[in-house]
Amino acid sequence: MAWGGGRNLSAQGPFILLGFPGPQGLRAGLFVLFLVAYALTVAGNLAIIALVGAHRHLQTPMYFFLCNLSFLEIWFTTACAPKTLATLARRGSAISLGSCAAQMYFVFALGCTEYFLLAAMAYDRALAICRPLRYRSLMTPGRCARLALGSWLGGFSAISAPAALVARLSFCGSRVINHFFCDIAPWIVLACGDTRVVELVSFGIAFCVILGSCFITLVSYACIIVTIVGIPSAAGRRRAFSTCSSHLTVVLLWYGSTIFLHVRTSVESSLDLTKAVTVLNTVVTPVLNPFIYTLRNKDVKEALRRWVQGK
Repeated sequence: MAWGGGRNLSAQGPFILLGFPGPQGLRAGLFVLFLVAYALTVAGNLAIIALVGAHRHLQTPMYFFLCNLSFLEIWFTTACAPKTLATLARRGSAISLGSCAAQMYFVFALGCTEYFLLAAMAYDRALAICRPLRYRSLMTPGRCARLALGSWLGGFSAISAPAALVARLSFCGSRVINHFFCDIAPWIVLACGDTRVVELVSFGIAFCVILGSCFITLVSYACIIVTIVGIPSAAGRRRAFSTCSSHLTVVLLWYGSTIFLHVRTSVESSLDLTKAVTVLNTVVTPVLNPFIYTLRNKDVKEALRRWVQGK
């Protein structure tokens, strides 16, 4: 492949991930924080997958999508965390052009996949609450598999165009990336020449992915709200809402932290703020998701209690 219009950029030396510059004590504290968060993310999401696999009553469409989300969160965090830990340990870390491009692609592909999976989960909850009598016939195993596969294929396809354009950029100055992983925005800032096409395509893809998934999610929850309001008893309304409250919490966390990161038309002056907000959706949100789904879900809590007691 010809990178940067035929120039061998790898011969110019690796990129340097700046990470979080500061005193040794601050970086040591961040290292411990990131390490603990990464360990909890992997352990928590693996536990959810194991629980669903071990208990037949959890093998339903809702938990099928939850297992997909847990599997995604493990790899999404793994795409960032190990290199981030190395950067914190060494006060900056070198990374080759190919490794940087691969990390960028997988981080954003998995991020796009999460949007689509959350939308599919919202659709599933809408059918369960709004069409309870037809739910089993509508949300068949085949349809669940197609929705999950479509989410994965859509996520990995959506980022292909921006990734191809970014890979063709040329770099003739500083090779220090002001981030803790290979994000698109710092690469654009380091590039020589006109980057407007890359910025516009990246913005357009992010806008379409977020708007499309957000539309499905909003329509699904509008139907859910209308149905719940129409339930005569307070106990029935609480029971109906409890089946989607965990998903709604995760949606709010994910959208809140990512809309700022991806839907913007300029990247010149917000890298430090971008780096801070990125911590939310690469570290904080993945580690919170398993706790949200266990602490707010009676079925998962009961399965976890039985698992701990060895029943």
